[in-house]
Amino acid sequence: MNAIVAISNKGINAMAIKNTTATRLAVIAKRAGDITIAAAKAMMIELWKEKARNGEVLFAFAKRDGSTRIARGTIKFAGSMINGRGESRENYATCAWMDLEDNMKWKSFRWESLLWVA
Repeated sequence: MNAIVAISNKGINAMAIKNTTATRLAVIAKRAGDITIAAAKAMMIELWKEKARNGEVLFAFAKRDGSTRIARGTIKFAGSMINGRGESRENYATCAWMDLEDNMKWKSFRWESLLWVA
């Protein structure tokens, strides 16, 4: 576990997070330029992964062209459908998911582009 401590004129705030979440937070902060947004998105990715592992998740992310994509996906069946070079999408700072609205095709989004998780 890592700890993040924020000190402001309103007091001290701290939270304990997993090492993987801390790594995501650092990457997102570097790309987005804002530690507060990075912390929120890193925590949102944890929620996304938990929901996607257990079934389907409804979420939205910003596409490269600037438009917003609302998607339904899962990673529940990922173990039985591994293919490719065997590298984790985590190495590329992205989340891979199976699109439930597009014939279970594998897709991915960049960590910093996640907008919300329902």
